[in-house]
Amino acid sequence: MPLPLYLLSVALFAMGTSEFMLAGLLPDIAADVGVPVSTAGLLTPAFAVGMVAGAPLMAGLARRWPRRSSLLGFLGLFLAAHVLGACTGDFTVLLATRVAAALAYAGFLAVALTTAAELVPADRKGRALAVLLAGTTIATVAGVPAGALLGTLLDWRVTFWGIAVLCLPAALGVVLGIPADAERTGAGRPDAERPGDPVGPDLRQELAELRRPRLVLVLSLGALVNAATFGTFTFLAPIVTDVAGLDPLWVSVALVLFGLGSFVGVAVAGRLSDRRPGVVIAVGGPLLLGGWVALGLTVSAPIALLVLAFTQGMFSFGVGSTLIARVLYEAAGAPTMAGSYATAALNVGAVAGPVTAAATLNTSLAEQGPVWASGALVAVALLLALLFRHALERRHALERRHALGRGDAGTAPGDAPERIEDVR
Repeated sequence: MPLPLYLLSVALFAMGTSEFMLAGLLPDIAADVGVPVSTAGLLTPAFAVGMVAGAPLMAGLARRWPRRSSLLGFLGLFLAAHVLGACTGDFTVLLATRVAAALAYAGFLAVALTTAAELVPADRKGRALAVLLAGTTIATVAGVPAGALLGTLLDWRVTFWGIAVLCLPAALGVVLGIPADAERTGAGRPDAERPGDPVGPDLRQELAELRRPRLVLVLSLGALVNAATFGTFTFLAPIVTDVAGLDPLWVSVALVLFGLGSFVGVAVAGRLSDRRPGVVIAVGGPLLLGGWVALGLTVSAPIALLVLAFTQGMFSFGVGSTLIARVLYEAAGAPTMAGSYATAALNVGAVAGPVTAAATLNTSLAEQGPVWASGALVAVALLLALLFRHALERRHALERRHALGRGDAGTAPGDAPERIEDVR
């Protein structure tokens, strides 16, 4: 994989830490700014709302800009939002900084996803995406638990300052990894058809891709799976302390286990999502649903909670990253906007999940409600995938035949017959 992918992953480590870190900080933030935990929980969907709106908006604005300038500008806005968030004591202002940071993250991620797809051959998008998302999964392994620990031992504001500092080496990585004159499309892509065209297809033509039923289906599946992930993840701290009865320091342990699982899930799915996406979804989807059900039944048992934190991170990110890769394949006709479609869909889920989970807190399910809400969301996703599985399978078969016909698969000619048989 090209070096710039790894440097972009460093930036996503900082941003991913910010996106997920509130799962371990909500009780402290709520107490500090004087709001209930359920109200403080709105900080997570507010961030996601900013990403939903910001992904297509920022990608549309930045499609004519050099990629390095776009990425650096988004990083600068992200840093400024965290400095202001660390200084404020007003919940409304804090909420606004989360939206601003989300707009910056959305723009950065949309550009980064498109850049990642352009830096590799057409049949390696899943692998490239796995490298890029490694920054996010490592954030859940190291960054988020470290932030939660800092918030527990010192103050939640220290975590915000830490995110601001992390933006500096991330910016250096962008400067070193992305050429100054690299445009939004073509530059650096091995199979670019129009390397001299800095804009690519007309914006209306790219937006018209959203009318394609298969693309809408994959976007919907990604949104539902991510809604399930964020529904429980947002309220993981009260689940660990109030339901399982563990000390607040165990929140960091649960976050580490979830992060380790997500890293494993992305790593494994990255090797399968280009050629065997149906296998990942068909196997990982039911296991993900079974895990939420098992967690709902055993969440008060500390050992079961910690084990399932790992497995749910693994299956959530394994299935989720595969669906993101499918979005990039399905939206091939929108080379500058495909990343924003994936970003928006995932964050529609990140909005719907916590809102749905928060609604269950005031029912008889109490703190266990988010887990059951996550299970229900995955069940809906699996039902949709089952109903429309033939359309997805036909599309993947056609893609593989096309790749083999162009010789993009990177194998010797003698390997082709066996692989063609695989798609029949």
